[in-house]
Amino acid sequence: MNFKLTVSQITRTAGGFTRAFGDMVYGASVYEIVRGLHKERSHLEHLFILIVFGDIVGIPVLPPYYTLRLLPYVVPNINGWKRSLLRERDLTDLCDQEIT
Repeated sequence: MNFKLTVSQITRTAGGFTRAFGDMVYGASVYEIVRGLHKERSHLEHLFILIVFGDIVGIPVLPPYYTLRLLPYVVPNINGWKRSLLRERDLTDLCDQEIT
């Protein structure tokens, strides 16, 4: 058997260990905070689209001039916003924490 390791194999293995350790520290320290911030951002984005483009679902809020000025920036998000707005929700959607 040949137990001789090359330098590239050693650095690859060490890089894998450091990445795994870094991922473990990230998961243990800030993962929940980042996840909560992503949820808050999506909620604020959906609220903004509702205020600006509420007339799509029958809630006219802003005059159409401002809506048309913002339309090119919001077009990629409209389908997801409609789906999330019209999605059926129940009591279990209110508690988004994991049960352990």
